Amino acid sequence: MNPIATQDELFKSLGLARPRDKTGGGSDPSELGMGTFLKLMVTQLNNQDPFKPMDNSTFLGQIAQFGSVTGLDKLNNKISDLSASLTSGQALQAGSLVGREVLVPVDTGVLQAGGTLRGQVDLPESSSRVDLRVYDPAGQLVRELPLGAASAGPLRFSWDGLDDKGNYLPPGRYRIEVAAQQGDQSVLLQPQLFATVESVSLSGADGLTLNLAGLGPVSFNSVKQIF
Repeated sequence: MNPIATQDELFKSLGLARPRDKTGGGSDPSELGMGTFLKLMVTQLNNQDPFKPMDNSTFLGQIAQFGSVTGLDKLNNKISDLSASLTSGQALQAGSLVGREVLVPVDTGVLQAGGTLRGQVDLPESSSRVDLRVYDPAGQLVRELPLGAASAGPLRFSWDGLDDKGNYLPPGRYRIEVAAQQGDQSVLLQPQLFATVESVSLSGADGLTLNLAGLGPVSFNSVKQIF
């Protein structure tokens, strides 16, 4: 039996053919395909110690490992494509939010002239007393509203822009604090405020971001409700 003279003949004898570029330029050297792997394996065979040949199980293990790496690479590409598709769909969905109100977990809201600040708090358990406190930009307490007793679940609230003396406060950013009596302790809870979506932006690092009027950017994933 004549020995196989070239690697091309070796591939042919195994029923394989090395891929060639349709334009005649050859395969992409940056891609590790089956042909490259076989070439490496043949080189390994040519340079092994004839007195200590590699066991067949070693070659089978290498082939299995190469197949696993190739499969994982294809899976990663599919996941990347799926992620890009989901992000594009999310961007189209969020584009329709411009001009609408969303409920987001923030403790600062923007009071417009003659407007109100509206929001919601989720009570983990029933409370005998819930209080709403409003602080001005200087950090001074300007209004404290008793919301009364409430059962577990969402509790809506609204501030009309008046201070404790009944005077209208100027437009601006005000911090909201919600305290609930739970047993013998008063616990501060995370308020959620309504805000208007001005625009939507999409970046690779931060993903989909909503730009809220007077508040700036917030992640789309943090939105609790859309109205």
